[in-house]
Amino acid sequence: MLLLLLSYTRSVWVKYYLAERNQYGEFHRLVGELRLNNGEDFKEYFRVSRCQFDEILHRVGPRIKRINTRLRRCICPAERLAICLRHLATGDSYHSLSYRFQVAWSTVSLIVPEVAKAIWEELVDVYMPVPKESDWQDIAEQFRVNRDFPNCIGAIDGKHVRIGTFSIVLLVDANLCFRIIDVGAYGHGSDGGTLRESAFGRALQEGTLGVPPHAIIPGAEDLRPLPHTFVGDEAFPLRRHLMCPYPGRNLCRRRRMFSYCMSQARMVVEQAFGVLAARFRIYHRVMWQHPHNVEVCVKATCVLHNLLRRDAPTRPYRPRENRAPNPPLSVVLPSVIRQGANNSTAEAVRVREAYTTYFSSEAGGVHRHDPVS
Repeated sequence: MLLLLLSYTRSVWVKYYLAERNQYGEFHRLVGELRLNNGEDFKEYFRVSRCQFDEILHRVGPRIKRINTRLRRCICPAERLAICLRHLATGDSYHSLSYRFQVAWSTVSLIVPEVAKAIWEELVDVYMPVPKESDWQDIAEQFRVNRDFPNCIGAIDGKHVRIGTFSIVLLVDANLCFRIIDVGAYGHGSDGGTLRESAFGRALQEGTLGVPPHAIIPGAEDLRPLPHTFVGDEAFPLRRHLMCPYPGRNLCRRRRMFSYCMSQARMVVEQAFGVLAARFRIYHRVMWQHPHNVEVCVKATCVLHNLLRRDAPTRPYRPRENRAPNPPLSVVLPSVIRQGANNSTAEAVRVREAYTTYFSSEAGGVHRHDPVS
């Protein structure tokens, strides 16, 4: 019996275009040039300025640093950060980033979630710390001054990320910053169901959020002290610390006034979502990734959003690729399905009625914003 030795072609150690990364890769060829101009192109490319990039790199660099070996040089922390930020900014696939940066696809698939996780864990305590009672009071003052809604400590909403059953519950302040986010696979339920299953919802139910005590509304001393409250849309359950509009259309004038004032305060959450999706185009693509990787990418974009808001809180953002007509936010980040809210408690009904009385009075500014006259 004759044994034939079959020869085969051994795969190369490094593909030819990967071997030239340090000469022709996008990080080495383009990013260095972007740093030399006035900074606008750099920010357009990464969504962060040169100073912000360096700050992030200073914080996450030690966590994402690798050591050179005798066989190959490692990818430096700055290039790793660049790959991750570019993925978040554009939503480009790992294969596309692989060709652009001339880094193996398998390496890109490891870099993105690793760096996104490092961004979240290193920045969250600085740019999204857990609110304390004094923080809640500051948020309430922001809503009173900027949104004419006293004792409001945040607007809440739930959105589906384009991966099927992955949802985000976010709490937004009057400056469009995310104060609490909860990301998870909560299914296709309603806002109320998503809230109930989230860690934030459980903390709200158990009273462990550190919400300030009841307070008298300035100019409405005749009303009893009212609880500080979050505001949500009609799909959320009415609770003592969570107000939602009156259901139905045939409402009396004072109830329509309350729903209008509440919707004006709640508008900040839609505005924050809009800025987030405009800045990070990853939300415009279906995220074909492991759920854990989706979670860390979503968290990274939210904490980066806060970093950018703190540095430029009033400057509108619209990248060049967004100057063409975009799909509406309801398509990019659809709200969770409306299925009605849970039964309300008698105390929650009394609280909403007290706020309704306030917004129908002169102290509540009925003369400033009357959409139902």
